[in-house]
Amino acid sequence: MKNNLTAISPVDGRYQKKLKELSEYFSEYALIKKRVFVELKYLRELGKGDYLDIHKKFSLNEAQKVKEIEKKTNHDIKAVEYYIKERVPEKVREFVHYGLASEDVNNLAYSLLVKEFLEKEYYGKAESLLKKLKELSMKSRDVAMLGRTHGQPASPTTLGKEFFVFYSRLEKQYEKLKQVKLAGKLNGATGNYNALAFSEPERDWVSFSEKFIPGLGLEPNLITTQVEPRDALVELFQNVKRINNILLDMNRDLWAYISYGYFTLEKKDSETGSSTMPHKINPIDFENSEGNIKVANALLTAFEELQISRMQRDLSDSTVMRNIGVAFSHSILAYISALKGLEKLRPDKAAIKADLEKHPEILAEAVQTVLRKHGKKDAYEKLKELSRGKNISMEKLRDFIKKLDIEKKDKDRLLKLEPEDYTGLADKLVK
Repeated sequence: MKNNLTAISPVDGRYQKKLKELSEYFSEYALIKKRVFVELKYLRELGKGDYLDIHKKFSLNEAQKVKEIEKKTNHDIKAVEYYIKERVPEKVREFVHYGLASEDVNNLAYSLLVKEFLEKEYYGKAESLLKKLKELSMKSRDVAMLGRTHGQPASPTTLGKEFFVFYSRLEKQYEKLKQVKLAGKLNGATGNYNALAFSEPERDWVSFSEKFIPGLGLEPNLITTQVEPRDALVELFQNVKRINNILLDMNRDLWAYISYGYFTLEKKDSETGSSTMPHKINPIDFENSEGNIKVANALLTAFEELQISRMQRDLSDSTVMRNIGVAFSHSILAYISALKGLEKLRPDKAAIKADLEKHPEILAEAVQTVLRKHGKKDAYEKLKELSRGKNISMEKLRDFIKKLDIEKKDKDRLLKLEPEDYTGLADKLVK
């Protein structure tokens, strides 16, 4: 048995234990097995008998037999056809792969594998992330913290609101992802049913496709060349890439907040943070998530060219399609690491409050806006002169407020205002 240490890809090496379930959808074995399934379903729909037991009993040993045939044919789909022909009655053998192009089988097999992966693996991981972010949002929705724009101190927000921004963004993209309907085609070598329509003109082959493909749980695409154009698949890939980018944004923000001391990380005595600095507890989970997203998104971007095929088709897509599982694997790794990092976060409320209190100048926005409400001339400019680029004290700010010629009610509110109170509707937005 191959040792994980000899694997070229970390997907099958370092991370194999975390991703072993994904081989059910993206391994060579999984692809061969799904091709066998499609061929047998087609044979049954033709009315030539139910031989799906061949698929049910299909094993790694059987897949190896297909690969042995492929050594002679140098054609993967023809190898599947010959494998099935050896296992069905002679009277139906010539109806195996009857009138089909290889792509009729391949496009359906790939779409089915991706669909099953989404339903059995991907959705669960995405929902776990959403659940954790929502939980963190609710727990810390009233924890006031310094906002930052351009990396500089800005109007306060709450920790929970910042978590909820990512929750909200991810949820929207996740819902869009679930609405993508993967497509399939079954219409021959150039999409016109040429062989089928000529050999059996009495059969309505368009209706056949309209029944067969939805029976697999896919949307029928009736107007294609030899290849199903993969517009739906690419839409899916782009959606996953957007989800990954939102997660990347979150990883980088949390990395920064950890560096500011807003969070501590759960300590495990057995772990080491640095080979030379014993004190270190590093945000490695968010960094791991970021790295895996970069790899995943590079591949997902490359997959967008699956919409492009020379004339009726070229075989560049065959090579690219075999890497779909690699992109999804790195995405799943990113979600696992991000969730692990979120579980380790411990907000340091004292540090968050102390940082906020160091920047009373952020209240200049509130003061100048109240002055504008009262129609005071050059309100913005006066506060700019007082505060821009300066680390003013609360005492100096209040001295400025005391001299303002505005209604007592508003002046009193400004004099009582603390940075931690100036969070707008952040708490309400989360609730």
